[in-house]
Amino acid sequence: MNLSREIAVHLPYLRRFARALCGSQRSGDAYVVATLEALVADPDAFPENMSPKVGLYHLFMASWSSIRLNTEPSPNTDEISAAQRNISMLTPRSRQAFLLRTVEGFSVEDVAAILGVTQEEVEALVTDAGREIAERVATDVLIIEDESLIAQDIEFIARDLGHRVIGVARTHQEALELAKRQRPGLILADIQLADGSSGLNAVNEMLESFDAPVIFITAFPERLLTGERPEPAFLISKPYKVDTVKATISQALFFERKASRAA
Repeated sequence: MNLSREIAVHLPYLRRFARALCGSQRSGDAYVVATLEALVADPDAFPENMSPKVGLYHLFMASWSSIRLNTEPSPNTDEISAAQRNISMLTPRSRQAFLLRTVEGFSVEDVAAILGVTQEEVEALVTDAGREIAERVATDVLIIEDESLIAQDIEFIARDLGHRVIGVARTHQEALELAKRQRPGLILADIQLADGSSGLNAVNEMLESFDAPVIFITAFPERLLTGERPEPAFLISKPYKVDTVKATISQALFFERKASRAA
């Protein structure tokens, strides 16, 4: 199997990571493209001592570090400028380690290889990032989930992070009614609901009247990662890990300018 085939299976997950790191689909995908272009220009740059997935993420981080957009706000893009203002509040290296470890599920050893640091440094970076993010944001959360046990688990996770849960909706209509009574600062949504309705459609209707970050938690991620239409920046596959949900919530709110600050 050649290199292109070996890394192809990991590209959807790299795109997810890039979007979480950047806070947007557009800029995240641009960094992935830059990584692939660099690899095409110099195939020998791929590290031979790493697995295809770890090597791919390692090259991505090299591209990320070399692009000036990460340190200079764009004068023409409000979305990226807002993200840059928030990024300046947290050490970039700690955020990278935090996402690689808690969202992407890499081992400490693999994160160290991707970032080119020691395992001890990775553990310290992850701890620092989680603490810093949790201290900065708290908001009202709407959960759209038809399975009661999963909904209760997600609610516990959100409350454990210091957020307020305004309600749990099992259907499209319930979600719209809850959002109408109190606009959430964060939406956690499944895409397939109890009555056959769509959490995705409910979210799209809500976002016509107000802005809020959205995290989709679904057993059908392939329905959202088609590459054919705008895709979510924050997507968690079921079955999920608690640490992944916590990390993604913190990351989504990190990029939301309107999230209220924690007391």
